[in-house]
Amino acid sequence: MTSFVDLYWLPLGADGNRLVAFSGRVYKAFAARFQHRVACGLYHSALIAGDGSDSYVIEMGPAWGRHEPDRGVVATGPVGLAVLGRSRLFRYEVRCWKNGILPDIAKAVSSPQRLSTSPILARRVMHLTARVPELTWGRDQLHAGDQWNSNSLVSWLLAASGHNLSRAVIPEHGRAPGWAAGLALASSQHPSGHDIGVRAAKQIAQS
Repeated sequence: MTSFVDLYWLPLGADGNRLVAFSGRVYKAFAARFQHRVACGLYHSALIAGDGSDSYVIEMGPAWGRHEPDRGVVATGPVGLAVLGRSRLFRYEVRCWKNGILPDIAKAVSSPQRLSTSPILARRVMHLTARVPELTWGRDQLHAGDQWNSNSLVSWLLAASGHNLSRAVIPEHGRAPGWAAGLALASSQHPSGHDIGVRAAKQIAQS
């Protein structure tokens, strides 16, 4: 197996979670009306990275969504409000799951997008996964004009690890809420990261 980092775009609620799908539809309709534009499909992103021998599924999801004891949880954080995070129902988890499962991969759109085959970049992504700040899902604590969520994790990992984000292309007529929040975090930690790739990636959140 070669080293690689692949990006997957998954329609919101593709895993069968009706609450997520319903919330996504409400958000999509409200955002389109507020911004005076046509409603776009919403996407959740995830990564699969290979280190030459094994692959790792990297994503952020509800803490109650999966039950495998060896699913590679490396971080957790609250959903909505910090105080609510005391309950597992209001917590998310970041997973770097060795030879893991991306359950809705069959429904991925315009995927996979291979962003690199560099062993160094693949290792950086996996190393950084456990270092993501445990910000509150659904809040704009970075004042980026965008809420922290699963897309924020992915964009932060890619930007912080040095990937060329101009290769990350959202499916046509789609949006990735949260993407800009991850880029804001990466640029605040690494000001020099405002290169062409990062600027191009911001278009994903604004398209």
